[in-house]
Amino acid sequence: MTTTTKPTTTRTATTTTSTPTRAAAVVRPVTAAELGASWRPGCPVGPELLRRVSLDHVGFDGQTHRGELIVHQDLVADVIAVFEQLYRLRYPIEKMRTVEHYRDALDELSMEDNNTSAFNCRPLPSGRGWSLHAYGRAIDVNPLINPYIDSRGNIEPKNAGPYLDRARTDPGILHAGDPAVLAFTDRGWRWGGDWRTPKDYQHFERR
Repeated sequence: MTTTTKPTTTRTATTTTSTPTRAAAVVRPVTAAELGASWRPGCPVGPELLRRVSLDHVGFDGQTHRGELIVHQDLVADVIAVFEQLYRLRYPIEKMRTVEHYRDALDELSMEDNNTSAFNCRPLPSGRGWSLHAYGRAIDVNPLINPYIDSRGNIEPKNAGPYLDRARTDPGILHAGDPAVLAFTDRGWRWGGDWRTPKDYQHFERR
């Protein structure tokens, strides 16, 4: 479930160029204590079914950064493959921290911070049933600039108003047919940007 890209060098008579080295993905089990406020007894999956995946990603500064996602163990290989493809595409991700770093693991705070995340034991916005995030089977990507919009026009996060204009082409904004979207959907993930209502441009899920 780990891959390593070896540095390669191409020489000409006058120049030398190198391919950046990226660290291999690292997969570790998690405990209830590590999950903090993002998990509690009664959640639909226990910590033993989740894995912490440490991955490199390209930041908004164009540099390589290390981030972490917590996902269901069944999706680990898939998640690694998707994010390796995003890295090759140079698709920028502002930050990638697990949600227990935010007060009470509040999704709103994570989204306002444009934080890409996966597992969080929380209900659907409607309050009827569990979100697939509660199973570690969904990932929200750059959620500030790819907001959630319900049928009444309410948005999440609440500071995402400028990004309701989906004609914008800022780095990290997702559009139908983008290579970054296809990195997920070509592997069988569903994208919330394809839904009629709600529109959930940040959201990718795999059942």
